[in-house]
Amino acid sequence: MLALRLARGSHPLAQLRRLMVAAASAGVGFLLLCTLGNAMAQPEGSLVRLLWCIVPLAATVHLAVAVARTDPSTRPRPGLSAIGLGPARLSAVAAASTAVSCTLGSMVALLLFLHLRGDLTGLPFDGAAAELLAADRPLPLAGALTLLSLVPLCAATASALALRPRRVPPAESEAETVTRQPDGLPWGMALVAAGLAVEAYASRGGTGAAVALPGRPDAGPTGVLAGWALTALGLALAGPGLTYFCGRLLQSARPGAMRLLAGRALQQEAGRIGRPLGVLCTALSGALALATLYDAGSGADVLGPLTGLGVALVMGCATATLLTATVEARHARTETTETLLRLGTPVKLLRGAAVLRAAALLAVFAPVTWSIAHLAALPLTT
Repeated sequence: MLALRLARGSHPLAQLRRLMVAAASAGVGFLLLCTLGNAMAQPEGSLVRLLWCIVPLAATVHLAVAVARTDPSTRPRPGLSAIGLGPARLSAVAAASTAVSCTLGSMVALLLFLHLRGDLTGLPFDGAAAELLAADRPLPLAGALTLLSLVPLCAATASALALRPRRVPPAESEAETVTRQPDGLPWGMALVAAGLAVEAYASRGGTGAAVALPGRPDAGPTGVLAGWALTALGLALAGPGLTYFCGRLLQSARPGAMRLLAGRALQQEAGRIGRPLGVLCTALSGALALATLYDAGSGADVLGPLTGLGVALVMGCATATLLTATVEARHARTETTETLLRLGTPVKLLRGAAVLRAAALLAVFAPVTWSIAHLAALPLTT
């Protein structure tokens, strides 16, 4: 009840973020139910199709955690501890709020699925989705509810773990915070290199177990897909380090006021926006590699509706997570921005620094994303 009251009295922007989580949960829930219906019609390969749903599920959980971090109702405030709302209780409230949003989305997915199956008011669209959803077979209610509970449980647990109370480290000065290197860059680059090497080695063998790609009638070696997963994980880990590198790049070669301001801001925000940016680049590289596979293989007609839904969910969740982290970073800079304005800093300079930050990130991440997508798809197209 406390989570519901806090959600009802929140800012409209916070409500919009919760609606994004509910929409993503509805999409993943509908994808899981469609996979269940497809498994009833075609039992062979059902486990593989279900495993591919882990990718949009993970993207939805990532979005839910980012929204829980920026939720104003779960931030510690003076006086809340006196009424029993300490950090541990607030993390539980955040988990409950996330579970409510995801459960709402799951219920919408169930209603839409039942409507398309014709279980509520008859088959819509002249029964176009009857074969895909196994409308001629009874729906196993226990299995459907189990699948629908995955998103609320995973998202609530991840939110509670992300917001759990931690020991506060000694305060660092601004200079120490800016000059410290994120630790994930070398590990991320190592994982990217290892993933590409595993893909190249597995594609040369051409033997062993194979895993069907979503929407493709053929299959790819398991090692290629494992290497692809390592590459994606490495790019996500390297995101903060690459963001920090963008800040250093802007401040090189005798920077002016605008370049210096933009570079220092990127270095400070590397940990906050770097990880979501790395995840978005991972999703983009996967989508580009998937498009390359279809262009070089069986054609775009192989891309089924479930695969398109999964790709749209991953891309939408990754983009929404990055936007949420960007808004959080902007709020964190509010005090600094107000101080600069009081000192007489022109607004044009602050806007120019923001545009310069975006241009630097695009200049670094775009070639990296394209290169990794091309290298990841190369073993499966030769």
